[in-house]
Amino acid sequence: MWYSYDGRRDALAGVSLDLKPGGLALLGPNGSGKTTLLKVLGLIYRPGRGKVYVNGIDYWSSRRSVQLRLRRRVVYVHETPVLLRGTVLYNVAYGLRLRGVGEDEARSTAMEWLERLGISHLAGKRGGLSAGEAQMVAMARALALAPAVLLLDEPLSNLDFEKRRIALRVLREYAERGTVVVATHDHLAAATLATTAAILEGGRIRSMGSVEELLGVKVDLGAR
Repeated sequence: MWYSYDGRRDALAGVSLDLKPGGLALLGPNGSGKTTLLKVLGLIYRPGRGKVYVNGIDYWSSRRSVQLRLRRRVVYVHETPVLLRGTVLYNVAYGLRLRGVGEDEARSTAMEWLERLGISHLAGKRGGLSAGEAQMVAMARALALAPAVLLLDEPLSNLDFEKRRIALRVLREYAERGTVVVATHDHLAAATLATTAAILEGGRIRSMGSVEELLGVKVDLGAR
């Protein structure tokens, strides 16, 4: 698939990727196409050429009702998340309520993820969050939706050591039963979260293989 922001230069050029269960790390320098690829995979950007299939369905050629159903299987988390007005708990429960989940269940599920990420003490807070806290809240909001595919853009960039440790553990566990794609410059994080890596340069995948093979970094994913 191809994608261009200005119609002249390709931000993605001839990228082909088949997402499978587990963790995939997108690596490469700034401007290599990592975020653009995440947004195409997240069904936010429509490629200028090429197709995006979800469960064998050509997403951009399908009916709106089908697109909505498929779109709910994929969640994209921005590097700099935008939170809604209201409490942290309200933010995390919001997506569930939009999907028809009852108030009590939505709040219970949201609280569960806040606890798992070690930020339940922020549940009643309105605004005034640090960049790292906002990232963790956005992560909890995404995980609460139980997406089949979770896409994260530099999810650890503003986290302190303890938040990073917790986030890595939780995301690693999630990758064991779903698909997690993370764009990152951090090779250790890539090796912790993913078994496979794709290295992008100039909007193309230059190499793809196991994280250990490409980066020479090995992390025991079974360790706790």
